[in-house]
Amino acid sequence: MSSLDSFLRNSVGGTPLVPLEKVVPSGCGDVWLKLESSNPTGSYKDRMAISVIGAALDRGEIGPGDRVVEYTGGSTGMALAFVAVRAGLKFTAVSSDAFSDVKLRSMAAYGAEVIIEPSDNRKITPELIERMRQRAMQLSRKPRSWYADQFGSPDVRAGYRPMGTEIAAQANGRVDVLCAGVGTGGALMGAADGLDEAGVTPDVVALEPAQSPLLTTGVGGPHRVEGIGVGFEPPFLDRSRCSDIRTVDEADAMTMARRLAAEEGLLCGVSTGLNVHAAIQLARERGPGSTIVTLGCDSGTKYLTTNLFA
Repeated sequence: MSSLDSFLRNSVGGTPLVPLEKVVPSGCGDVWLKLESSNPTGSYKDRMAISVIGAALDRGEIGPGDRVVEYTGGSTGMALAFVAVRAGLKFTAVSSDAFSDVKLRSMAAYGAEVIIEPSDNRKITPELIERMRQRAMQLSRKPRSWYADQFGSPDVRAGYRPMGTEIAAQANGRVDVLCAGVGTGGALMGAADGLDEAGVTPDVVALEPAQSPLLTTGVGGPHRVEGIGVGFEPPFLDRSRCSDIRTVDEADAMTMARRLAAEEGLLCGVSTGLNVHAAIQLARERGPGSTIVTLGCDSGTKYLTTNLFA
């Protein structure tokens, strides 16, 4: 990250690991939430963005005035837009009306060009994701344009490794299970990499929406959990490192997101609700004395215009 300014290098990461109490029933193990909403754009995607763009700048693949292109539901786009403007780059996001209006407006506020692909009744489907991808690939072929490649760049998984080393230190090396929903799989596997490097080797459980159970059944479908369940095999997901892959109903994810805000004072998005719902199930199964860690992906303020908090 030597090509990035000191604010970018110092403002991302170091997020708190928060114990959950009121939403966790008695008789369960401990559930801890890595609260990533304290990053500059309110999500763990900032870690990925500084890794991907910083490495590209260091390798000379892009330079000031060039354009970064990516297809995104919003949090990745916000992070890339933020890092791009700090680095003197332009950014074009291919997104959709299936995603939060706040995310779309936030990308534009950071100076991004936001291109919208229409959805079917605001649902996230494999067909929509593929259409967004094709549009981004087309745009990235223009002169002085560079594809960020969130589903392929090795710098994605590497960017999340510090999250795992932070968890290892904050949990004093006691983590029995790490679980999280997967989009690219980079956050879950990168965090596992960091834990492994710190000598902490928990079971790793990947999660997906029950409405799009591609990982567990091979068939994706429409759903409303932004950031995960993209309708194809997550490129960074290492199934050999996972002890289990589970589904969570999107209605349960939304209910838990609302409970986290109202009962724990933690305003988070739907994917975080999904993560916590599964983490509590695992804590119930493992019982007292166990420690389950999951990821608080982003801030719930991004979803205030959706039906999550309506």
